[in-house]
Amino acid sequence: MRPDGLWHPRLLQILSAAGHTDLIVVADPGLPVPPAVEVVDLVWLRGEPAFLPVLRAVLGELVVECAYIAEEAPAGFLDGVLTRPERIPHTQLKELTARARAVVRTGEATPYSNVVLQAGVPF
Repeated sequence: MRPDGLWHPRLLQILSAAGHTDLIVVADPGLPVPPAVEVVDLVWLRGEPAFLPVLRAVLGELVVECAYIAEEAPAGFLDGVLTRPERIPHTQLKELTARARAVVRTGEATPYSNVVLQAGVPF
């Protein structure tokens, strides 16, 4: 048993297996996910779990080289959580999702609550 951090076994496996430049998406339940992309579906009720706590937990386990959010996301989205995520059109963000190693689906009901994380290296 881990003393802290993520406890979800499959999500831990995915994050620990991620290699440099692999993509991990933390998403709201409305983001379309192509059939070939694995989904770790955490949603159990509208709004639960919320996006930010899930994202913070993922960030605690993954070295992130860069992050992408939709241009349509509200100003200040992810301030204090990620430094300078790149804003791209939502259609392009959905295209990146097709290349993701996995999508972590939250219960967040706020539009455009999605982020694509590109794995980095710790050295």
